[in-house]
Amino acid sequence: MQFETLQKDMVAAMKARDKARKDAISSLVSDVKKAAIDAGTRDNIADDLVDQVILKSLKTAKEQLDTCPAERTDLKEEYQFRYDVIKEYAPAMMSDDEIRAFLQEKFADVIATKNKGAIMKEVMHALKGKADGKAINMIVAELCK
Repeated sequence: MQFETLQKDMVAAMKARDKARKDAISSLVSDVKKAAIDAGTRDNIADDLVDQVILKSLKTAKEQLDTCPAERTDLKEEYQFRYDVIKEYAPAMMSDDEIRAFLQEKFADVIATKNKGAIMKEVMHALKGKADGKAINMIVAELCK
């Protein structure tokens, strides 16, 4: 995801007077800017950094939604809307079959050792932000049998 796309979508939401959508996108833009400053790349924000921030925000929004009391329907609707907006921008995650194929293609030599710790150390760095960690762990466990 490009940072400029987020900014353009925020402006479009402002023009459409869609306050809830604008607020959700605005928080993403703010989080990306903060992460870019922390990384020292304020002037040239990489797409990978934007994706990482979006995934982190998506996880936070999901936790908000999951921990919201059932009787607070107003908050639950607000959190659901925010989660849905962030999900639109989140990068697509790899499926289990794609993960398995990737691991067997790129990490066949490490998988042959059957050392789950060494495999996870190599694999997690390569798949960070591209696949769900739980799915990776499950597939690596299968491959180590």
